[in-house]
Amino acid sequence: MTDRYAAYTRLDIDYPAERVLRITFNRPETYNSVDQETHGQLTHIWRDIDADPDIAVVIVTGAGKAFSAGGDFEMIENIIANETDRLNTWKEARDLVYNVINCNKPIVSAINGVAVGAGLVVGILADISIAGKSAKIVDGHTRLGVAAGDVACVIWPLLCGMAKAKYYLMTCKPVSGPEAERIGLVSLCVDDQELQTVALETAVELANGAQSAIRWTKYALNNWLRQAGPIFDTSTALEILGFTGDEAREGLAAHREKRPPNFPKGSPV
Repeated sequence: MTDRYAAYTRLDIDYPAERVLRITFNRPETYNSVDQETHGQLTHIWRDIDADPDIAVVIVTGAGKAFSAGGDFEMIENIIANETDRLNTWKEARDLVYNVINCNKPIVSAINGVAVGAGLVVGILADISIAGKSAKIVDGHTRLGVAAGDVACVIWPLLCGMAKAKYYLMTCKPVSGPEAERIGLVSLCVDDQELQTVALETAVELANGAQSAIRWTKYALNNWLRQAGPIFDTSTALEILGFTGDEAREGLAAHREKRPPNFPKGSPV
């Protein structure tokens, strides 16, 4: 293996099987929340994986009790307060989704525990998503006071239908592993103790398969996502715009103070 991944210091990288690379969110003390540096590395690593001739499949998972709790409070505070940070995050958020979509290697996610935010982007965009029974999938954008951005407005309706997508994206209700499988939000749901084993077995099966056939199948299927590019670009832009308003400030304060938000009544638009 090369040292092409040496710069990705905020992500744990190992090789659990031949031609299989595993990315682990490893900040268990914060339920694997994503800070600004991690967000940047998670955005760019897919281009290196795409170009790596030694890797056929990627697994993404989280250390400890969570997959990823999403962006950390400091990152969100900086997005609200600083225009440069806000615009840089907007570009990274766009690039992250397109880089995952365009990575020619199949991606398997092993979703353990809470999955929110930037981590959930990869978890739910993975070509094969496997959730443990204790998984808790949450798109928390509107609870934070911003529009459902990231990849939510593109992938949720495609996976589980518009009615379910609107319900979960507007209310921020959590989706359990079994329910996520039932509505088609994830590929599989397995017992927690079997999650990593099933994910690795799936990755090895893909790594031993016909590589061009598998990669071209992924490319063709992902045209469903590419043609939804204008939807994605709009939702992400509206999310970032929301960080300039009072709702986002109240949403962040409520999260920090662990209380229900008291959003302003009415809307300027």
